[in-house]
Amino acid sequence: MEKLDDIKNKNDIIKLVNSFYAEVVKDELIGLFFKDINWENHLPTMYVFWENVLFYTGNYIGNPMLKHKLIHESMPFNTEQFNRWVLLFTQSVDKLYSGEKAELIKERANNISIVMQLKILQ
Repeated sequence: MEKLDDIKNKNDIIKLVNSFYAEVVKDELIGLFFKDINWENHLPTMYVFWENVLFYTGNYIGNPMLKHKLIHESMPFNTEQFNRWVLLFTQSVDKLYSGEKAELIKERANNISIVMQLKILQ
């Protein structure tokens, strides 16, 4: 089995995010949340968000918790959907990368999911 490289830079983040959303939009459980997304705006925002999560760039400006609370008001989330999001994200990372940063971004995605569930579903 070929050894995968670790996540090293923004280009790796872009590849990961694109791979992840390619799976998300096809998913029967959470794809519906993404059917009306403006991808020209959303993807660059996600590149900057995840780059900041992993490399502390300080370039992300936004309030993901507020945005997800607003979505939840019109299309309620549940624990199963959060778990699927984490699963798809983890699978996307594992398909492309291996190493310290790959493990760290999976851990941070899981932590983000936990915090969002505590603040949105409670």
